[in-house]
Amino acid sequence: MTPVSTRIRVAVLDDYQNVALSMADWSPVTTRADVTVFTDHVADAGELVDRLAPFDAVMVMRERTPLPRNVLEVLPRLRMIASTGPFNASIDMAAAEELGIYVGTTGGSVASTVELTWALILATSRHLVAERQAVAQGLWQTAVGRELDRRVLGVLGLGRIGTRVARIGAAFGMDVVAWSQNLTPDAAEAEGVRYLPRDEFFASADVLTVHLKLSERTRDLIGAAELAAMKPTALLINTSRGPIVDEGALIDALRSGAIAGAGLDVFDTEPLPAGHPLRTMANVTATPHIGYVADRPYEIFFGDAVKAISEWLDGPGIAERD
Repeated sequence: MTPVSTRIRVAVLDDYQNVALSMADWSPVTTRADVTVFTDHVADAGELVDRLAPFDAVMVMRERTPLPRNVLEVLPRLRMIASTGPFNASIDMAAAEELGIYVGTTGGSVASTVELTWALILATSRHLVAERQAVAQGLWQTAVGRELDRRVLGVLGLGRIGTRVARIGAAFGMDVVAWSQNLTPDAAEAEGVRYLPRDEFFASADVLTVHLKLSERTRDLIGAAELAAMKPTALLINTSRGPIVDEGALIDALRSGAIAGAGLDVFDTEPLPAGHPLRTMANVTATPHIGYVADRPYEIFFGDAVKAISEWLDGPGIAERD
């Protein structure tokens, strides 16, 4: 009778570009465990449980696949989660601790998100996608863009990403203003930015860019009232988290012309469902949550994840079982 292998099994989830194994040296793991890479996304909780049932450890890329309590509780073999980035709000950390599941995190880089924010600002203000499509169709100069110089850049959240976005706005000659629930005038001034009260902030921005963490306080922070207060020529840019903006209110505002356009990298449901209006609206520049999808962040993510899994394999009670 052939013995059944009981080697440690590791799953890598949502590797859309199929690059996980090439972005880091996995030999510290693969010499002691079997690694299976999944390039597709499973949204259904039941299907996810079926997929993960044979695995001892799982690596998740950011928040692509949530791991709530109802999933973790029915995965008795799971003992380790490697999550890219320093924090993952989609993992039930309390449940993981109660169930004895170790969660390892990684470093990261904010530069790629800052860069994508400005790519979306420029693409949306200058209609780059539409003009590129027009050139491919044999057309020429179909829209009039908006110059950013001396316009107001509203930065919602002046943290690690927001401060860097603000500095670039100043370099473009923009009047940079900021507001958030915790921001003070002194803290804004220290970053060379003007603080504005909430109502004035939304009413003043020509470009409003979102850089907050998602929490109960920030969920739907930008709703119908805030969008109605904005200029009809304003652009909304969101590279943070979709639910910070009320998606239904945003679609209504874009359809009615309450605001001129949006550049969006994040959405309530990801991947964005087929047929979703934000996929095809003419005044929306949409990208598939690629703020962190760049070479250096990936090298950090996967390299640190390998280290975290390897250290877990070195831990007490973990050994290759043949």
